[in-house]
Order: sequence, then structure tokens, then C-alpha cells
Amino acid sequence: MRSLSRRLGDGVAVALFTALFLVFIVQIVARFGFHRPLPWTDELAVVLYVWVILWSAALVVPEREHVMFDLVWNAVGRRTRRILRIAGHAMLGGLCAWALPASWDYVHFMRREGTPVLDVSFMLVFAPFVLLMAALVVRSGVAIVRAWRGLDLDDAAIPSA
Repeated sequence: MRSLSRRLGDGVAVALFTALFLVFIVQIVARFGFHRPLPWTDELAVVLYVWVILWSAALVVPEREHVMFDLVWNAVGRRTRRILRIAGHAMLGGLCAWALPASWDYVHFMRREGTPVLDVSFMLVFAPFVLLMAALVVRSGVAIVRAWRGLDLDDAAIPSA
């Protein structure tokens, strides 16, 4: 059974994507059905798209389903995989941890600016980027611990349970 937090993350992603789809339909009907394009639909679609992508990358899509280049991974043994996994996640998590305060500062700074039509604060628009950075730090930490214990070192093409 999936955890409540996992279902909540999925539910938010579904709601965001549904809203994006509905705004897109309204945009098409207004533009091509009534020959009256609505400026707010363009802007809201872009904001929702940013949210769907960043939210889903941070909380919904598991690591094994992200795009990866596994030619080297599949050609080496378990010991080398452990080293690669720890080194890769140390770099990724370390860089994200290092960039997280500056990313938050910039997103927080952007609270004074808004989108042109709806005047939605850019802080709200780009807040999921900070969430993605934090999620990458946490995911990297978990991956390092799991690699240290010898877990998740199977072939990349064969997802482990």
C-alpha cells in the first residue's frame, strides 16, 4: 500500500495536470471557437506547466524512471557501481545543498515581481524549484545510504523492487 504522502503528492500532480488541461481547452475554445484569445489562459498554462514539471520531478517520479545513461553502469561490477552511485549522488546532493540557500534567496527576492496578466508573484511561480532542490538533497542522501548498504546496485534496465 502506498503511503499517504505519496498519494498526496500524486493527487496534487493530478490536480495540477487537470487544471493545465482545462485551461488549455478553454484557451483553444476561446481562440478558435470564439476568435477571442484570452491572455490569462496563456499565462496560467505556463505557470501550471512549470508547477507540473517541477512538482512531479521532485515528489512523484521515482529515480529509476528518470532518464539515465547506463552504458557504463551496466558494464561494471557491483563494487564499482557502489562507488559510482555514492560519488554521483554526493555530487548531485552536494551541489543542490550548496545552491539551495541562493536558490531560495532568489525565489524569495522575486516575490516583488508578478506575472504580467494575472499578477501572480514569481515567488509562487518558482517555489517548486526550491522544493525540487530540497528533494534532490534528500533523495541523494537516501541513495548514498542505500548504496553504502549494497542496495539498488542492480542493472539500470531492470528496476529493483
